[in-house]
Order: sequence, then C-alpha cells, then structure tokens
Amino acid sequence: MQFLDWAVVVVYLAYVIWDGIRMTKHSGSAEGYFLANRSLPWWAVGLSVMATQLSAITLVGTTGQAYADGMRFLQFYYGLPLAMVILCITVVPFFYRANVFTAYEYLEKRFDSKTRSLTSFFFLISRGLGVGVIIAAPSVILSIVLGWSEILTIFVIGLSTTAYTMIGGVQAVTWTDVKQMVVIFVGLSIVLFVIVSQFPAGVTLTDGLYLAGSLGKLETVNTSFDLTEKYTIWSGTIAALFLFLSYFGCDQSQVQRFLTAKSVSQGRTSLLMSAFLKIPMQFMILLIGVLVFVFYQFAMPPMIFNAVEEAKLVPNAQYQALQADHNAAHDRREQAALAFVQNRSDQARNDYIAADKSFNDARKNAVDYVKATTSNTSFNDVNYVFPSFVVANMPMGVIGLIIAAIFAAAMSSISAELNALATASTIDFYKRHFKKDGTDRDYVRFGRFATLLWGTFACIVAIYATNLGSLIEVVNKFGSFFYGSLLGVFVLAIGVRRARARGAFFGLLFGIASVWIASIYTNIEFLWFNVVGCVVTVTAGYLISLTVPDTDDSGDAEAQRV
Repeated sequence: MQFLDWAVVVVYLAYVIWDGIRMTKHSGSAEGYFLANRSLPWWAVGLSVMATQLSAITLVGTTGQAYADGMRFLQFYYGLPLAMVILCITVVPFFYRANVFTAYEYLEKRFDSKTRSLTSFFFLISRGLGVGVIIAAPSVILSIVLGWSEILTIFVIGLSTTAYTMIGGVQAVTWTDVKQMVVIFVGLSIVLFVIVSQFPAGVTLTDGLYLAGSLGKLETVNTSFDLTEKYTIWSGTIAALFLFLSYFGCDQSQVQRFLTAKSVSQGRTSLLMSAFLKIPMQFMILLIGVLVFVFYQFAMPPMIFNAVEEAKLVPNAQYQALQADHNAAHDRREQAALAFVQNRSDQARNDYIAADKSFNDARKNAVDYVKATTSNTSFNDVNYVFPSFVVANMPMGVIGLIIAAIFAAAMSSISAELNALATASTIDFYKRHFKKDGTDRDYVRFGRFATLLWGTFACIVAIYATNLGSLIEVVNKFGSFFYGSLLGVFVLAIGVRRARARGAFFGLLFGIASVWIASIYTNIEFLWFNVVGCVVTVTAGYLISLTVPDTDDSGDAEAQRV
C-alpha cells in the first residue's frame, strides 16, 4: 500500500462516517429514524436493497468461490426474478397498507403476540449471525494489508459502522448505500480492465476463458436433480426461490427497505430493479474470480493466500519442500496452459487438465500442512484469494479504490442489517412488552442502544466466521437454518385462512427443528433447508390449527381489515 492508496481509503471512510452522521437531523421521530418518514424515491430504495444484499461477502467470498469452483454459484440466483415478481404482487402492498414498522407486527394482528415475538426472535438470531459474517469479510482485507490481527480489524470495522448507524437511522443507511454502490461499480469495472491487461502477450480474454472453460469453471447450468449437489438449476430455481421469498418478503432488513418508499408502486419498482440487475452484477463478480484464476495460470500464486497464517509457519525442510513442489507444479501448469492456448488439440487439453490437477494436489498438501502445524483443522483461505491478488498486483491508487469498494460493500450491508435488528428489537420487544406508552424519544434512544448491542454481538460472531469456508456460502447457510420456517409462518398468515395462532406458533418450532434434523441426519445441501422449513411449518401449522375450534378466530377480524 502506497501513500495514494492510504489517502483514498482514509478519505473515503471519513466521508462515509461524516455523511452518515449528517443525517441525524432526519432521525428525531420514531418513523423518521426507522422508516425515513416513508419518503424515499424508488431508485434510492432499489440501490439500498442491492447494497444490503451485496456486502463485502459478495466481493471477497464470491470472487474466492469463483476462483476455486468457477461460475456454478450463479445458479443460486436464477429464482430471484420470479421471487421479486411474486413479492411485488403480494407482500409489498400488503405490508404497506398494514402501516407497520416491522413485518412481524402483522403476525400479532393475524395471530397473537406470542407468535409475533417468536418469529421476530428467530429473525434477530439469524440476522445477528449474518451480520457477523458480513463484518468478517472486510476484516480479511485489513489483516492482510496492515498485518493487524483479525480481532482488532473486526472491531474497528464493525464499531465504526455501528457509530453512524446509531446516529443517523435508516435515512443515513439508505443515502450512504446509494453513494457506496457507485464506488463499488466503478471499482469492479477497473478490476476487470486491469486483470485482462496483465495477461501475458499473446493471451487474449477469449484464450483465458477457454482455459477456464476446459476445467469446467464456466459452467452456469447443472441439470442434475441431486439434493446433495450444492448448485444446480433446480436448487437455484426451486430451493433458492424459497430463500429469496423469505429474505426479501419476511426478513426485516429487506422489508424495511421497501417500507421507506413513497408509495406501493415505488416499493414495487425498487424490488424489480434489484431483481433484474442482481444476476448481471453477480455474473460480473464471479467472472472477476474466474479471471483471477486465469491470471494465476501465468503468474506465481501464493502457496497460502492467508499471509498472516503463513507467517506463523516455521520455514523448515518440510515447508521448503512443499514450496518447491508448489512452484514446480505451477511452472508445469503454466507451460501446459501456454501450449493449450497455442494448440487447442485434445492432447494439449488433457495435458493442461493433468497439470492443473497436479498443481491442486500440491496446494492441498500445503493447506494440510498448515492445518497440522497450527492445529487449525477448519483452516480455509478461499476468502483471501481476491484481497491477496489486489494488494500484490493492482497499480498504485487502484489498490486504495478497490479496498474502498470492499469497505463500501461491507458498511452498506452492516449498517442496513444493524438498523433492521434495532428496529425489530425496539418495536417487537421494547415497545410491545416493556414500554407500550413510550415517546418517540424513548424509542429512538432504545433503537440506538440496540444498534450498539447488535454491533458488538456481530463483532464477536465475526471472530469465528473467517475460517468457516467461503463467506458467501456461510452467510446463506446461517440464513437457511431459519428462512424457510419464517416464510412458512407468513404463508400461514396470509394464504391459509384456517390457520390459527397455536398452529403458527408450534408450526414455526416444528419447522426450525426439522431443518436442524435435516442438517444432522441427511446429506442434502443447505439451499434445500429453506424448502424443508417452509413445508414443515405450513403442514404442521395447518394440522395443529385443525385442533382449534372454528369459533377461536382471535386476530382474524383485525387481520382481514388490513
């Protein structure tokens, strides 16, 4: 990092914090602090929806995922447009007319306070864990750039974002998101250009994609119907559909976004904007990861991408032998790649595939050595691929811009999630159970305290998140343990007239339990947890509701008036 890079990062962070604090003037009332007085334009809400979902996990975890596994992850998003269309028709006008602060307020009108509190509680747990993973992603960057411990960087990033979120509320979150999305798109465009420009002479972008394609890294459709296969066309269009319906329709961090829009139509437009821009944006980010892989076909990659962990290793004879094997395997792969580019024969292709396998085996041996030497059996450095590449290979100034873009992605998601957690904590628990007749000042003050509390909790979770594997998968795994069941409760509330409070409450518990059982005793991949949770919650909820007499329709009358 040169002086110019530091200047870019410091100026950007200072501006974001100042700009967030500047929004304090809009956060005096509860509706202003939590819903921006329902006054935001659709394009700002749409960018905020995208920024909330984007996060540094997408930039760091997805690029690392593509480096290791190719473009298969794109299938995860195939169900997104359909989910957004369904939500625009159903949930957006429903919640907007209900005049609620949180999605879970409606559940009390439809069922009872117990169901509302339980559903909100599970949201708080799932989002609190998710924010921890979101904070972990940029901490990977600073630990490499500064050589700081990850614990220190986690609290610096997490608590600095918590500060402006506490003060400015959702108004600060949304308008900061808009500015941060601009920085992210500019940064990604520059990265693409710089990577391709650093390919060896005579190797074009087409050649690079041909190399990646020969190893299966450009596969974006897998038609096999296998519940144990992580990414297929079926998991992306069916299982992920349930995930997106729950995330954008039942998760307060997203519901709160479209509730800040000026009208129902503008709330719908904001979701549709995200629906049809997300897949191209995700394709671009995955492509960057694949191109980093191509770049390292011709440039020596680190044996271990996590420089902090590698520095702990003693350079003994075994380590030196592993390094020599790694370097020799890379040289053989480079020569095979160049030969394949020049002569695309079947023999050259087979030689290149064999050389790549040999290189992967050498790197696996190095990773196993790290696990054995450090006693860290969960060690995984896939999240360090992109930041290591940026620091080592980007020109001066561009490094600072990319790091600023990663901070932008992180801070936009962290702030939005913390604000949603604070809103649910304040409205669904503090206001509902502890201070029903409080003033706006009371609720705003508690909302700020809740923001600080959740920010600290998320920092603690982040400490343990970086070694759990690809962060983009980790955050979706956390969510998948809860999302399907939460969706099931709202399906019962909105779509099953016979559903009763007892059925919804116990149906949710059965749904959560079924997902945990499926995760322990089956081999199905995490995306299908959303289907399991939703189906079990709806089925159990309906059957239990049949045990409640028809005369017990508490909550239904008020719900029908919404």
